[in-house]
Amino acid sequence: MKTKEFELYIHIPFCVRKCNYCDFCSFPAGETKIESYMEQLCREIRSWKEKMKHQRLATVFIGGGTPSILQEAWILRMMEAVWDTFQQTEGIEVTIEANPGTVTRGKLHAYRQAGINRISFGLQSMQKKELEYLGRIHDRKDFLESFENARQEGFQNINVDLMSGIPLQTLSSYERTLRETAQLEPEHISAYSLIVEEGTAFARDPKLEQLLPSEGDDVKMYEMTGEILADYGYHKYEISNYAKDGMECRHNLGYWSQVPYLGVGLFASSYLDGKRFCQTRSMDEYLGQKDFQKEYHMTERQTEQEAMEEFMFLGLRKTKGVSEMDFQERFGNSLDSIYGNVIQEAVQNGFLKREKENIALTEQGILFSNQVLSDFLL
Repeated sequence: MKTKEFELYIHIPFCVRKCNYCDFCSFPAGETKIESYMEQLCREIRSWKEKMKHQRLATVFIGGGTPSILQEAWILRMMEAVWDTFQQTEGIEVTIEANPGTVTRGKLHAYRQAGINRISFGLQSMQKKELEYLGRIHDRKDFLESFENARQEGFQNINVDLMSGIPLQTLSSYERTLRETAQLEPEHISAYSLIVEEGTAFARDPKLEQLLPSEGDDVKMYEMTGEILADYGYHKYEISNYAKDGMECRHNLGYWSQVPYLGVGLFASSYLDGKRFCQTRSMDEYLGQKDFQKEYHMTERQTEQEAMEEFMFLGLRKTKGVSEMDFQERFGNSLDSIYGNVIQEAVQNGFLKREKENIALTEQGILFSNQVLSDFLL
């Protein structure tokens, strides 16, 4: 039997406090709850050994929440469960998200011991007032100390998350954050524009709108990101992601290329064998599970129409776009036979471009990506 590759996402829902913009499945919790969760999480990971014995693990991404809130021993036990359960590809990429306010030298050392070789710092901004309004628990000094400690502990693959279009931010303050971050030479920078999601503290903030940059400045920040980071040796390979040569995030690339993935932990999503399913969002329900594979929620097989739509949505996020040949091989139809009119109109409007049998968003298309991508709904 041919061995297939898949990716693993591990969800750690705990954090010190919820940030004002966050709509993820995350919350503060005491040690007793954390211990119960981590015990169950390790059982869930190990429950997949027989099912996945003919597949090889290509990447691991430990996200949250704030995974770095965990004590070292739990990270070591969790990763031991991963290594005992799954076959791995050579040179596997293993990422952990970390909040600068929760990282210590001891934790960073344990991450390396556990086989974690990539760390993603949620910086968001270098500016004190901006961080405070976001509800972050760290400041610039905490981040710089955490970054330096990670380098000293041997991390040679570091990502830094930044946000634009946030309250109190100006073009000049965002430029300072960009340049100061790039000068540290992390291997990867993710730069996202704020989206105010329902149910967040920001969505309930009556002052928020007057504190946000204008729509015009938000566009300028996006354009500035690519221009400035290019000066520091970063190339854009996805709408919001920039990397030094050869340091693109393999986990994210796999997701955008529809590599199968398994999600474990509270409210984690999976895509295996053409099926989508999701863990429960109820902590009590999760802790009571015995047969994990039977208790996943929202299990459904993807239709060919849905698969085509997702192929386009995810693939067009990458700067190289989607391959006409890959579409033909997967679906048995040419891209033009399904989307010819949509593509032709988008090319004429300057939103899409055709290069070497690939179709990709133009810079103008990226600015209107939500509108462009919605046209690929069948």
